[in-house]
Amino acid sequence: MLREAEAEGKAASDHLRHLVIHGLLHLLGEDHETEAEARRMEALEVAALASLGVADPYADGELWPPHPFPPYSP
Repeated sequence: MLREAEAEGKAASDHLRHLVIHGLLHLLGEDHETEAEARRMEALEVAALASLGVADPYADGELWPPHPFPPYSP
């Protein structure tokens, strides 16, 4: 997690918050298997992070897919 944050030029605490929110959204039933799902989930992540004072992690223009975790494929 620390290497990811460093590679992306983000504060470790902000990256951790993003990972926690991302995981919580999955627990609440959100997913990012399709572009529409990814856009919805991203919007929820950005709004939640903004409420915590964390900058938009997708502001670099990359939308689909990159998310903290790749889609699961058994």
